[in-house]
Amino acid sequence: MTEKEAGAVSAANLAYLGDCVYELLVREYLVRRGSTKPSVDSLAYVTAHVQSDVIEKLLPHLTAEEEEAYKRGRNIGHSNVPKSSTAAQYRRATGLEALFGWLHLTGQSERIRELFDLAFTEADAAETGEINE
Repeated sequence: MTEKEAGAVSAANLAYLGDCVYELLVREYLVRRGSTKPSVDSLAYVTAHVQSDVIEKLLPHLTAEEEEAYKRGRNIGHSNVPKSSTAAQYRRATGLEALFGWLHLTGQSERIRELFDLAFTEADAAETGEINE
């Protein structure tokens, strides 16, 4: 799908698809790391407040087009915010999901992986002492 065609997809649908893309990345990441309880461990990656932190980390690295996709999702009107997050966190998390949905629809698999790795791999490597300098 072209960027123009993906731009015509509703922000809610981008976020819906992006939620699946992001969840799949997290599940694959946990399985590759040898998690014995990926369904439990995934909560450290998929909650709104964590996704909000992730997008804050990624924002300086986004292209103008990616930032536009993020903002479309962020600006969806939400009436049901989970008790575990603030409205602002939930909006940013939805924006992250819309970004991943947009990237998926436009066939940018390598960019999806790059952003996911940027969000988690460095932090996890520091946590486990696996940083190679």
